[in-house]
Amino acid sequence: MRTNFIVAGVGVVAMLGASACTTTDPYSSTPGRNNTATGAIAGALGGAVLGYLTNTNNSEQGRKNALIGAGVGALGGAAVGQYMDRQQRAMEAELSGTGVGVARQGDNLVLRMPSDVTFATNQSTIDPRFNSTLADVANVLKQYDRSIVDVVGHTDSSGGDTINQPLSERRALSVANALISNGVMRERLYVAGVSSRNPVASNDTPDGRSQNRRVEILIRPLTS
Repeated sequence: MRTNFIVAGVGVVAMLGASACTTTDPYSSTPGRNNTATGAIAGALGGAVLGYLTNTNNSEQGRKNALIGAGVGALGGAAVGQYMDRQQRAMEAELSGTGVGVARQGDNLVLRMPSDVTFATNQSTIDPRFNSTLADVANVLKQYDRSIVDVVGHTDSSGGDTINQPLSERRALSVANALISNGVMRERLYVAGVSSRNPVASNDTPDGRSQNRRVEILIRPLTS
C-alpha cells in the first residue's frame, strides 16, 4: 500500500479538542451545535498540510474527488445533519462500554481512543483486545461511507518531541491501517501525529497526562 504520510500542522488538530465547537462538554455524547464554530473547523482544516492516503491527489479536494469518482455521493443541505445524526447513534451503540468517547462537534464526529486501552506503554502496536473495537468502528464507517476520516495521534509531554512525535505518528498510522484492513476505503483517510502539542488536560498530573495520550478520529460529512 502506498502511504503518502505528511505530519499535519498544529491548526488541524486544535479543532479536535476545541470546546468552542459545542455548547456543552465537548466530549459528551450529546453536545449542542454551534454553527459559527463549525465554520471555524472548516477554515482550520483548509489551511493545514495533511497526510492523505489517496493515490489520486495529495489534497483535501483530491480526497473528495477520489471518493466521488468511486461512486460515493456527496451530501448537501439538511441531509448532512440527518446523515451524521444516524452515524453518531450507530457509533454510540457500537462503542458503548469500550472506553472510546463519541462527541459531536457541529456536523462532525470525534472518536477519542485513550492509549491505555489501545496500546501498551510506549508501543504503537494495537493491543489485540482492541482489534474488535476498531472492527466495530470500521463497520459503521463502511455503512456510512459518505464521510471522510482524519486519524490523529497525540501524546503527553513526557519524554519530549524526539520520542513523542514519531510515537504519535506510528500510533495514528496503526489505527488507520486497522480501519483499512477492516474494509474502510483508504481514499477516505488522512493520518497525522502531533506529539504533545494539543493537550486536552493538564500535563502536570497523572490523570491529565493519561487523557492526553490518545488517538482521535475526526469523521466529517462528504460534501461537494
